[in-house]
Amino acid sequence: MTTVALYARVSTKDKGQSTENQLPELRRFAQAHGYSIYKEYVEQESGGTGRRSEFQALFADAHQRRFDLVLFWSLDRFSREGALPTLQYLNQLQGWGVGYKSLTEQYLDSVGLFQEAIISILATLAKQERIRLSERTKAGMARRKAEGIHIGPPVKSSIIVEQIQKLKYSGLSNYAVAKKLGISASTVAKYYIP
Repeated sequence: MTTVALYARVSTKDKGQSTENQLPELRRFAQAHGYSIYKEYVEQESGGTGRRSEFQALFADAHQRRFDLVLFWSLDRFSREGALPTLQYLNQLQGWGVGYKSLTEQYLDSVGLFQEAIISILATLAKQERIRLSERTKAGMARRKAEGIHIGPPVKSSIIVEQIQKLKYSGLSNYAVAKKLGISASTVAKYYIP
């Protein structure tokens, strides 16, 4: 018998909505297919992050293979983090031998006819999302550089560099110098010229 985990979520911004709109249908589907329900993971949090308590618990239990399939209402109820993170979640489940199924999107089924096509589409969207993010980051950095804003870690003043040199010449370790000046030991190593 297939054991399923039910995942239901509404955003805190979805006023008037309740997971009780999703759960009865998910339960009915599981019962109609003869699935045994392991647990219901229910939360009222934004899907814009994976740092949701029930979502994390779902993945911890999936890693332990406590169920065979995750059943959710729709992909946007499962995650709203974008194509790349969502694809990574689905791949992670499959890597653990756990399938997934969207109740309202028949094509989104890890064992369905269109599984490879859907994964391919999601992977393509994820790649485009990654490219767009990289382009936006580079454009933002170029704009800030053109405005004369330093990009990267802050440059230490000549006074700090002199203090590092003096303390190091006195025989102190990088850690001791760092502690004395309130900076990191890696910064001491970077600016110390023997």
